[in-house]
Amino acid sequence: MHNKTISELAQSLRAKEFSSVELTQHFLNRVKQHADLNAFITVTEDLALHAAQAADARIASGNAELLTGIPMAHKDIFCTQDVKTTCGSKMLDNFIAPYNATIVEKLNAVGAVNLGKLNMDEFAMGSSNETSFYGAVKNPWNKNAVSGGSSGGSAAAVAAQLAVCTTGSDTGGSIRQPAAFCGITGIKPTYGRVSRYGMIAYASSLDQGGSMARSAEDCAILLQAMAGFDAKDSTSVDAPVPDYCADLNKPLAGLKIGLPKEFFTADLNADMAATLETAINEYKKLGAEIKEVSMPNLKYAIPAYYVIASAECSSNLSRFDGVRFGYRCENPADLNDLYTRSRGEAFGKEVKRRILMGTYALSAGYYDAYYLKAQQVRRLISEDFKNALNDVDVIFSPVTPTPAFNIGEKLANPIEMYLADIYTIAINLAGLPAMSIPAGLINGLPVGLQVIGNYFDEARLLNVAHAYQNVTDWHKQSPNLG
Repeated sequence: MHNKTISELAQSLRAKEFSSVELTQHFLNRVKQHADLNAFITVTEDLALHAAQAADARIASGNAELLTGIPMAHKDIFCTQDVKTTCGSKMLDNFIAPYNATIVEKLNAVGAVNLGKLNMDEFAMGSSNETSFYGAVKNPWNKNAVSGGSSGGSAAAVAAQLAVCTTGSDTGGSIRQPAAFCGITGIKPTYGRVSRYGMIAYASSLDQGGSMARSAEDCAILLQAMAGFDAKDSTSVDAPVPDYCADLNKPLAGLKIGLPKEFFTADLNADMAATLETAINEYKKLGAEIKEVSMPNLKYAIPAYYVIASAECSSNLSRFDGVRFGYRCENPADLNDLYTRSRGEAFGKEVKRRILMGTYALSAGYYDAYYLKAQQVRRLISEDFKNALNDVDVIFSPVTPTPAFNIGEKLANPIEMYLADIYTIAINLAGLPAMSIPAGLINGLPVGLQVIGNYFDEARLLNVAHAYQNVTDWHKQSPNLG
């Protein structure tokens, strides 16, 4: 059952080959069987089986949708009513969310079955899922390797077939990078396309929820249910949501693909370059045209991103003070001791590092030199993408410099860790949609191809990815877990 797509499972449920309760129990058993991957923080077995019973009744009544009765799971950054929502942090280890995030509400409304909450880097700050208070998530392809971050639990759960699909969030590549490392498909929509209400904020101008699954078609089905305007989110865009599955099989003849010369250089890992060249040649066979494009300001993306993201995280995380909710130190001597010890004891090293960087960048005398300058660079990067996308339909690039690295390999070197996101960060600065699709294996580890599109052009990205997946089988390959 766990090898089937959403559409195949939906058809089997309607044909009564098995019930949603049986399907859900099957996946819950797999979650227990592969608990050593550490993909889940919380497994909501009773709630999942109750939701599956309701889904079976809905299917029997003839009112089911594609996701009705389908077992999935949420990244633990999305609030789920009456369920622990930790954001991978000791700070929220005792936090029971009193409401649902909008995307949780939307997926509940179509009858999806939530198996639980997925592990993640603490407050989404990390590129390897090693900063989680609950420990690193292991890559199902090689348990000595990282799963990627910050949505590492989401990616690992799909790759190991512990859930049919999962939600993720992407601030600088946190859907696409773990998707590439784990050999699955993941899409970060245009900023504002999916509501951020109930998604615990890291960097508000960069954060975006998205979908993760084995195939582009499954990502399209999940995104369809998630996307749309939400009056509760001031950054949500009030624009119609197209049918993401309608044009999946549209021919690619005449599609113009841009290759940024700044990304395809001699510095690119030789094996990665060869793998991506093979994927690009498949697109040529499908009728696409390849054109070199230039985006000269991409080299400034990492410093601009880490100034902006750290500044926003410094502001957003100020609410976690030991007073209203979350962790509180024992026997504080006074209010200042309460603040400093609660935050000092509950935040991990990487979160503290980014809060300190952000507070410094926003401080008097440094705001203009750092934060304001970074925002100006952000505009230049957005203009680079705009100019490039005037000449081509989509842009291709690597997702990561290399396949997944080993657990512990980069923890002592934050700069080297930050460079793991060198190909993804600029897209968040521009607010564009992008996705990662499986494109091959290097030394037994998956690598991804990144497809970048114009604003609100998710349907085209999904079409481009689906066409490639119709002629390749990388997205169908799975780690040998049993």
